[in-house]
Amino acid sequence: MPHIKDLAQLARHIAAHHGWDAARAFKAYTLDEADGAILSRTGLDLLKVFPALEDPAPALSAALAVSLEKRMAAPVHVVTGSLLVEGAPVLDSHSWVMVGPHVADIALFRLAYSASGPAELSRHVHRVFGEGKALYVDHWSRTKRTGLTYRPEAVLDAQTLNARMAEAYRLIAPES
Repeated sequence: MPHIKDLAQLARHIAAHHGWDAARAFKAYTLDEADGAILSRTGLDLLKVFPALEDPAPALSAALAVSLEKRMAAPVHVVTGSLLVEGAPVLDSHSWVMVGPHVADIALFRLAYSASGPAELSRHVHRVFGEGKALYVDHWSRTKRTGLTYRPEAVLDAQTLNARMAEAYRLIAPES
């Protein structure tokens, strides 16, 4: 599947699943200090209750998106695609949240610090960010400064997001 190259293309994908009003809000949004604090707090709270998974990105991203939609008025979408490190693909099927034009990757550090994560990702994250990080947030156009390239391929529709959220709920609230 061809990747999405810029915000205009990503907005068209958002419009296809969520309407043109959602696409316009996505392009116009600016992350302010209050929303940044909500984003950080929400991400950290989710990471505390989520179990370790081999691929935490789908469920964690869905949970973050749904939680953010309840707490802030920002345009929030789950995106799937590839993650590259220094131009080389390390995750071909990755998920992250877009808060307007900002990447919010709640799974990045969990994957990098785990024994099952890609070695290239682990080395890069340790070298660039160090230990103990939890949530990566940056404007999509600036992620390459850190050696990361997010290549979106699809925006989740509501039905797929709901299915992923149901799985996330099962993980954090298992039946007794």
